[in-house]
Amino acid sequence: MHPALRRLDLNLLLVFDTLYRHRTVARAAHELSISASAFSHALARLREALSDELFVRHGNRMHPTQRADALAVAVTQSLKVLSDQLEQWEPFEPSNSERVFVFAATDYTALQLLPPLLERLQQVAPRLCVKVVHSERKVCIEDLASGRIDFALGYGEDRDSLPAGVESEDWMSGRYCVIARRDHPRVGTQLDLQGYLAERHAVVTPWGEACGVVDLALQGMGLKRDVALQLPFVMLCPFIIARSDLLMTLPEQAARLLSASTDIVCHAPPFTLAPYTLRLYSHRKYARSDAHLWMAGQLRALFTQSRTS
Repeated sequence: MHPALRRLDLNLLLVFDTLYRHRTVARAAHELSISASAFSHALARLREALSDELFVRHGNRMHPTQRADALAVAVTQSLKVLSDQLEQWEPFEPSNSERVFVFAATDYTALQLLPPLLERLQQVAPRLCVKVVHSERKVCIEDLASGRIDFALGYGEDRDSLPAGVESEDWMSGRYCVIARRDHPRVGTQLDLQGYLAERHAVVTPWGEACGVVDLALQGMGLKRDVALQLPFVMLCPFIIARSDLLMTLPEQAARLLSASTDIVCHAPPFTLAPYTLRLYSHRKYARSDAHLWMAGQLRALFTQSRTS
């Protein structure tokens, strides 16, 4: 055992974990239900025990030191493992549980998940909290493995390429469509390939990738579109399209949903695009607790509902 553990109050690991996640004393203290003053006192004790500043203030944010970054994964994993072990000894009661489930998602995948999930939870588990964090990559492997997130929503990946322990389940598939403003001067009731390539385009790249599925399909035909705008968000684009001459290719379900509130029209892509598949990812390491099994069941019910509706 490291000597530091003998003099460390293990409750201080909760202080470390919450501040590392929130980066502000006020939010971290709120999560632990203690005052900011008590939190600062605990942080001082932690710094003394570990002989490091751990967090340095820059403006309103607390930035981790190099040592804090090095400790973060181990602390998070240890707390997650301990929490899961304690949960296994206590029956999960969804009707009165206040557990926080963390999902990683993009704005579009969150739109697909949250309305039906929250509608379901308010009936069967009104005290639960769902936290959505931005998905930093297509599949947040490290965050799933460390327990920082419970589930991730992402687009279809080759299952064989997933590391051991990461599991996926198909949720829904859909087609792409092309949107344009209703009174576009050059796009009429039908859109052909020549007209598509003659226009400028808005492109969504949630993870900053240089090339998406549309561009790959065009490259396969020896073609390239003219990109005028690149964004990480899907849901903002239809409002931009409605006030410009840009075109955008996006999931048809999102386009149909947003066409009710924006003056856009949908067109079939004038070239072949394979359907997309939205999948749910989780990690086997954390799937044994009653709470995780229960939430997985709720999500599975939503998957069934989405396939039949």
